[in-house]
Amino acid sequence: MDLSKQVAVVSGSNRGLGKELALELLARGAKVYAGARNPESVDLPGAIALQLDITDPESVAAAAQIASDATLLINNAGSSTGASLLTGKLEDIQVEFNTHAFGTLSMIRAFAPVIEKNGGGSILNILSVLSWLTFGAEGAYSAAKSAQWGITNALRLELAPKKIKVAGLHVGFMDTDMTAGVDAPKSSPKDIARIAIDGIEAGLYEILADDISRQVQQGLAGGVAALYPDLG
Repeated sequence: MDLSKQVAVVSGSNRGLGKELALELLARGAKVYAGARNPESVDLPGAIALQLDITDPESVAAAAQIASDATLLINNAGSSTGASLLTGKLEDIQVEFNTHAFGTLSMIRAFAPVIEKNGGGSILNILSVLSWLTFGAEGAYSAAKSAQWGITNALRLELAPKKIKVAGLHVGFMDTDMTAGVDAPKSSPKDIARIAIDGIEAGLYEILADDISRQVQQGLAGGVAALYPDLG
C-alpha cells in the first residue's frame, strides 16, 4: 500500500497511540481525518479534526459522510474501566463492549461501503494481547477485546471480496494515560505506531507489536495449562 495516496480516518486521535498513528500517517504523506469526541482537543497540524464518538451511531454516520474519500480506517478509540466481570458495575462492562466491540463494528459497517466505493483499502483494528489472555481482575476489558478480535476475524473474510483488507494489531501495555496506574514494562506509543503503519504498508493481516504479544500467541497452542499455569 502506498500510504502517500491514502486517506485515513483514525479514531481516538487526540492523544496516546491514536495521536502517534495520525502523526506517522501524516509523515508518510497520507491525508488524515483525526477523530475525537471533542475535535477541539485534536492538536495535529495538517490533519482534519473530525467529531467522532464511536458509541454514537449518529456521530459515526456523520463522520462517514464527511470522510467520504476514506481508504484506510484505524479503529483505535478505546476505554478501560477496570471492571471485573464478576463484581464490576454492569454499566462499566457495557462501556467496554459498547466501545471495543459494538463501536468497532459500527465504524466498520459505516466505513466499509465508503472504502469499497473508493476502490478498496484497509482497516486496522487496534487490539491487545489481552484479547488472548486475561488477568481476571479486569476481565471486562479482556472480554471486550476478545470480541473485537472475533469481529476482526469475521469481517476479514466478509470484506476480502470487496478489496478491503482487515488487519489486527496486538500489543501489550503502552505508556499512555490509560495505563498510568499500571506497574509493568510499557512500549512507546510512537514506536508502536511506526510498527502498526509498517504492517499496514506491508499488507499484513496480523501485526504483533511486541515480545509479549508474540509469546502469548505461541502460548495459545498450549491451551489453558500454558496460558494460566497457576490453575494447576
